[in-house]
Amino acid sequence: MEKQEIKNELPPNYEELKKAANRTSNWRERLAAVEALGQWNHKQTIDILTRLMTTDAVYKVQEAAFFKLQAFGEDVKKPSTDKGDLIKGVTKILVRIKKSLPETHTFEDFKEKLKKMRVDVYDTYEGEKGDDFDQWLKGMWEKPSRK
Repeated sequence: MEKQEIKNELPPNYEELKKAANRTSNWRERLAAVEALGQWNHKQTIDILTRLMTTDAVYKVQEAAFFKLQAFGEDVKKPSTDKGDLIKGVTKILVRIKKSLPETHTFEDFKEKLKKMRVDVYDTYEGEKGDDFDQWLKGMWEKPSRK
């Protein structure tokens, strides 16, 4: 892999990258923003990368920001993979969505409604769980909901 040159200035598309870094419903765009911002060693890009490293719900984004900051020579600690709920109250959110569907709904109906109603939840957990997302979501769907 070819090493890209790191520049000590603000990227010309900084505002666009800043918006992408703040898109809570699209971890892939945040990850792409980390990759782009990681080529520009500037206080403002470091601030965004530091925030993503410490607060992003998706570990892939946190880890990528960590590596970019480390490459800048920043004194950073690798983020922990030990997390509780990525989004507060996710179980209640999923139960509410399940209860809003007809009793005869399928897992696919549930998954689709989650994606429509709470794309932030869907995207965050899909990004964090990766290939295990459907299995995790199905497990949450299959849990009996209290009446």
